[in-house]
Amino acid sequence: MRKKEKKGVMNNFHTPVLLKEVIDLLQVKTGKKYIDATLGGAGHALEIIKKGGIVLGIDCDKEALDFVKKNQESRIKNHELILVKGNFRDLEEIAHLNNFNKVSGIIFDLGVSSFQLENGKRGFSFQKGGPLDMRMDADLGVKASDLLNILSKGELYEIFIKLGEEHRARAISDGIVSARRIVPIQTTGDLSGVIQEALGIKGEITDFTRAKISKRVFQALRIVVNDELESIRVALPKALDLLESGARVGVISFHSLEDRIVKQSFIDFEKRNMGKIITKKPVIAGIEEMKINSRSRSAKLRVFEKN
Repeated sequence: MRKKEKKGVMNNFHTPVLLKEVIDLLQVKTGKKYIDATLGGAGHALEIIKKGGIVLGIDCDKEALDFVKKNQESRIKNHELILVKGNFRDLEEIAHLNNFNKVSGIIFDLGVSSFQLENGKRGFSFQKGGPLDMRMDADLGVKASDLLNILSKGELYEIFIKLGEEHRARAISDGIVSARRIVPIQTTGDLSGVIQEALGIKGEITDFTRAKISKRVFQALRIVVNDELESIRVALPKALDLLESGARVGVISFHSLEDRIVKQSFIDFEKRNMGKIITKKPVIAGIEEMKINSRSRSAKLRVFEKN
């Protein structure tokens, strides 16, 4: 009964992708220390603990940490799970402060969690009404709405074309600048409406169409608000430094920009004789997982082993 309740609770917050693959590739050993650099609902962390590992769970989202504290009291009390609020770009400092100086594995599950997407007030989803916030860490100063209302047309274009790979970036940037002259863009609905108008789409639209026209713009804004690409670029060498010999780091990414950074970083590490790439091609979800969890369709797992 207890296992069933835990599973339900976890799924209400965030369903971890590629769970079996992550655990198998990390080669979890009893009594060894591991870091979950993107804790979320603690799905990966709990599986590591079940295999006998001790986990340092890091997340910059206070709501995620509060959820885990509430639902994993015994794990925390038994020192199987140590929680820290922070950004994984500060991985080395956080690890040392918590006596995780050398670890047997590290996992990064990048991007936005199911809970964040479903929670309208967080502003991550074009399908949910709410303020255009998009901060994973509520202590950050700049929200997505701030950027939309102060950046120049050229700056918006650069964000959408580079971080969203949005080929209609110019029209959308023009539309945003025109719309905000009349009234500031403050909500997810405001932005979706501006995008629709900028692309000349009339009348009511389906959820499918809204997703098609909004997804890349929302992605680009989220990446820049949270400085996501630079964070992973900075964190990976730090992760490698923390690993003991023969230990592995795994990274799950959800779009080509993240995956490119991970792939190139691992190639660079291998060229410098720091270890070897375990996944010559990224591991992807099987058909059954894709049916159960649509988010897994775009997930790619890459794993590197330190010498």
